[in-house]
Amino acid sequence: MRKKEIAFIATDILLINLSIRLAFFIRFGNDIPFEFAKHLGLLFLFVTVIRICVFYFFRIYKIVFKYIGTSDLISIITAISVGSALIVTGVFFTRELGFPRTVIIIDWLLSIVFICGVRFLPSVLGNIRKKTVNQEDIKRALIVGAGDMGEMVVREMEKHKEKGYIPVGFIDDDKEKKGLRIHNVEVLGLSNDIVKIVNKKKINEIIIALPDASPQVIQNLIKHCENAKVKFKIIPSLHDIMSGDVSINQIREVEIEDLLGREPISIDLEEIASYLRGKNVLITGAGGSIGSELCRQVMHFEPANLVMIGQGENSIYNIETEMKRAYPDREFVYVIADVKDVQKIEWIIEKYRPKVVFHAAAHKHVPMMEHNIDEAVKNNIFGTKSIALASLKYEVEKFVLISTDKAVNPTSVMGVTKRVAEMTIQSLFDKGKTDFMAVRFGNVLGSRGSVVPLFKHQIAQGGPVTITHPDIIRYFMTVEEAVQLVIQAGAIGKGGEVFVLDMGQPVKIVDLARNLITLSGFKPDEDIKIEYTGLRPGEKLYEEMLTKSEGVTATNHKKIFIAKPEKIDAKKLNEDLNELLKLSTNINGEEIINKLQEIVPAYKRM
Repeated sequence: MRKKEIAFIATDILLINLSIRLAFFIRFGNDIPFEFAKHLGLLFLFVTVIRICVFYFFRIYKIVFKYIGTSDLISIITAISVGSALIVTGVFFTRELGFPRTVIIIDWLLSIVFICGVRFLPSVLGNIRKKTVNQEDIKRALIVGAGDMGEMVVREMEKHKEKGYIPVGFIDDDKEKKGLRIHNVEVLGLSNDIVKIVNKKKINEIIIALPDASPQVIQNLIKHCENAKVKFKIIPSLHDIMSGDVSINQIREVEIEDLLGREPISIDLEEIASYLRGKNVLITGAGGSIGSELCRQVMHFEPANLVMIGQGENSIYNIETEMKRAYPDREFVYVIADVKDVQKIEWIIEKYRPKVVFHAAAHKHVPMMEHNIDEAVKNNIFGTKSIALASLKYEVEKFVLISTDKAVNPTSVMGVTKRVAEMTIQSLFDKGKTDFMAVRFGNVLGSRGSVVPLFKHQIAQGGPVTITHPDIIRYFMTVEEAVQLVIQAGAIGKGGEVFVLDMGQPVKIVDLARNLITLSGFKPDEDIKIEYTGLRPGEKLYEEMLTKSEGVTATNHKKIFIAKPEKIDAKKLNEDLNELLKLSTNINGEEIINKLQEIVPAYKRM
């Protein structure tokens, strides 16, 4: 028996006896009739035993009183009532025990007050202490959205007053709701009234409580908040709050992802699990943005083993630390290796015998690769070929290459080398038991080398934010979304496909920059300047997902398509690659470019 349990039993014994004594006192004062007084000791013992036994039967001592609630209160009152009924029955059948009916009723009421009070008092006192908030920390909040989510926000604010939020009013664009009250909080007006209401009601913070609102709606609200010079935060969508409920702790800053309006991804868990569960899985570039997210998501499907390859020791150390913390009972394999090292890669695959390979290792920085052409060729093309041939030799079941939209009608060294990598695995798909496939998608928010971390750094430095061209547009995905679709494509693939992910609507980079500046609490062009620097080497104004000759075929997943395969002359490609390898070894930039243009006629260097 636990110490707390013993303490509660001892306390209950005292309260039960106090309740009976007070019940007699209230009924008779100090002059208890002899017929009742002579058996009081026996009566006290009888009542105490009955109540403690009933409490045990109703598992009252198993309740965690730190989190006591209404259902627990009902259980305690029920147990007390049942105990009183048993006491009445016992008294009825026992002559020695006298117990007037009024005393029984008074004892029942006092028992409820004492026993429930002892259990609820610590919680009440704790809430009183928690609700003591410094006046300086109080935030007068205006809630946008007088619906279910808005109601939950107000309820949470009232429940957790220690967080310092006072719900002052609602904003809702449904005119019929104006003047209505939810938990005594009034709907004050429409979104167009935000500036006026903020000034009138001295609002400190606006909470956007609109689940799954469109990015246009959120952008419009942010403009109103900006004009009102007030802070704003958002409640995650109900999709993100998997329980369907909201916590005050989930109120967060508006992020750039909220303005992209991406639909939640739906994946076929059974289909994915069937090719990953219980299998050895190898991931190259495991320390990078895509590779590390692949590690996280693959682990959800319980692979037999996860082999993580990376060239940078720091990035592999970081993912190693994260995996050990998340899965302390699992053993993982971490290898520092260069994918261009043919012998080392073959040794790894022979030793660990993966059944699924995700090849994410690549040089992706467009301007950098324009000045390091040989390294782009070696890493992106021959690194891919190295691990692909080893996978073929040791009968890997599925090989998934992470490609890019820059491989389509490439204008950069990075793009054309990734296109040749696609062609390389396409030429191998019917040469053995391995299903080779590539997955092509655009920019990943927050990944290394992407514009978002660069813009955030520039904003933190006070600007300016630099953009290459006012009309440049890009497709964006979150890293989580991209990896979910990559894993799903791996389940769909039968070999030889180039999968194309639905990237949604393109985003103007200048709009992205302006939104980031606003979300950081500054005004674009006033607090933080925007400067245009001109297109960099290899950079296009817009990206494409398909070549002119490809076209797409739908899959059973609405966000994944298959590019119409181009016919690859495997023998000719192999001859070209042998020549390209010699040129890259000799670091002959111009000749490498010429050869790449011969292999990929669509390559137009800028």
